[in-house]
Amino acid sequence: MSISAKHVFYAAVLALLCALPLFITVKYYVHLSILALVWVIMAQGQNLIQGYTGYVSIVSAGFMGIGAYSTALMGMHFDLPVWLTIVLAPFITAVFALAAGYPSLRVKGHYFAIVTLAFNMVIFIVLMNFTDLTNGEAGLTGIPKPGSGSGPFDFRNRIAYYYFVLLVAVLMVIVAARIVRSRVGQILIAIRQNEDLVSAVGIPTWKYKLFSFIVSAMFAGLAGALYAHYQSFINPEIFGVAQSLDAILAVIVGGSGTIAGPMVGAFILVLLPEVLRFADSFRLIIYGLILVLATIFMPRGIVGLASQAWGKIADRGGS
Repeated sequence: MSISAKHVFYAAVLALLCALPLFITVKYYVHLSILALVWVIMAQGQNLIQGYTGYVSIVSAGFMGIGAYSTALMGMHFDLPVWLTIVLAPFITAVFALAAGYPSLRVKGHYFAIVTLAFNMVIFIVLMNFTDLTNGEAGLTGIPKPGSGSGPFDFRNRIAYYYFVLLVAVLMVIVAARIVRSRVGQILIAIRQNEDLVSAVGIPTWKYKLFSFIVSAMFAGLAGALYAHYQSFINPEIFGVAQSLDAILAVIVGGSGTIAGPMVGAFILVLLPEVLRFADSFRLIIYGLILVLATIFMPRGIVGLASQAWGKIADRGGS
């Protein structure tokens, strides 16, 4: 797909998302759209470390939890403005990512995945048992929403919050695209393709991997903050290993190593279980089966498959 065609595609998708609430009459579908946009941010971060750097991290939900709890606790105990807590949450998450990433990135392959899995479990256990701060399994309630008053800036209104999250998601997609197209992004892609060769030419690969890991965590922390202020309730169950695996699947199914892939994967991740409600008893089994089959038969994801089909159509048109 050419650059101009990509621009047209992204513009069309953005226009569709902007117009979406105008055509949705059921509030629950607006709710699902907000969750999907939160997962777009989460999946973009996961894609940076997984799709572009080539390291499968199983701690993204843990970082999402750190972002969610940090923004909630800052607002509830320190009475900080909600906007400030949302901005600070990714940076607080980055501190934890630095502590986790420095030892984790000393190993490669499945060893790295296992170490990050252990970190996610540790975060979950701390959130569950540090009851004086996190309220344990009961979670935190009454988390305030950003903005005040009435009108378009009353974010107690789902439509207003939808557009707020859409704006943040668009900005984070742009940030991800700028990183990927920068010199740093090209080095990350080179690490994915042949890390030993990159090290051989004198590039300190662990520094770039650590950068990718921390930025990925910041995306997750921001997603967690937006989720917490939207739901006004969080508990540790939301940030377990299963949610980290969902982030990995969103990237794989949508298209690993692409900007559009995580967006497609995030919406599928949120909407597919709802579509399968007609088979409620077997919904999760069918959902898992579809994801497994998509992973096996579409290794480049939906976006990769679409790009391949578009290329064949363009070749036929040119001939």
